[in-house]
Amino acid sequence: MDRTLRVGNTELHVRIGGQPGAPWLVLSNSLGAALDMWDPQVMALSRDFRLLRYDTRGHGGSSVPPGPYTMEQLGGDVLGLLDTLGIARAHFCGLSLGGATGLWLATHAPERIERLVLCNTTPWLGPPALMDERIAVVRREGIAALVPGIMQRWFTADTCLRQAALVEQVRQTLLNTPVAGYIGCCEALRDMDQRAELSRIAAPTLVIAGSFDPAPTPAAAREWASGIAGARLVELPAAHLSNIGAAEEFTRRVRDFLRAD
Repeated sequence: MDRTLRVGNTELHVRIGGQPGAPWLVLSNSLGAALDMWDPQVMALSRDFRLLRYDTRGHGGSSVPPGPYTMEQLGGDVLGLLDTLGIARAHFCGLSLGGATGLWLATHAPERIERLVLCNTTPWLGPPALMDERIAVVRREGIAALVPGIMQRWFTADTCLRQAALVEQVRQTLLNTPVAGYIGCCEALRDMDQRAELSRIAAPTLVIAGSFDPAPTPAAAREWASGIAGARLVELPAAHLSNIGAAEEFTRRVRDFLRAD
């Protein structure tokens, strides 16, 4: 069921599915992707959860409010969706940008998060100059200039062969992401530093890393995940979009973690 819900000055495209009455699970997309990136997980997760997928502001079918954006705004969008739908608490699973949003929610609205899954993400990207360079390229040449390099980071060559149709779908979504929305979210990531807040996370947490992910590497993920008390880390044989590159194992690990006593 697709809907458009207004949160503040932003209209967010959402898709709701799964089992009515089951625990809610929010799925949050990566930078340059949209809610359909989670298609490989939907069938299995729908058996046990009520799924709320949404396009991050500036992406997919959501509106593109003026930037720059902040992590507070991205997290506030999720809280607005929960409030609008009458959801008191939910599990949250986010990848890359979506994982950074999950970190913000777990530290600023812990009463709303049941269990937390943080995939191929980081609490801090590094010096702002790194993201400023990407923003400058997008402003000057458009997102298409970044696509070849991004696709190499997102998928291994094997994944591109095995899941060619899905990889192409993701590539088209990236190409069609509004420049202003992409840059706005880049600015949110550039300006965030959530390292000092990791120790405040109380929700049971699963961290997923990809063996072939250049950023964050499994070693980097292991280092920052150690700042969350009791967090479990799983390394999957995938690049950055591990939910696609290792779809079956990713889904099983997430489902088992969320269903654990």
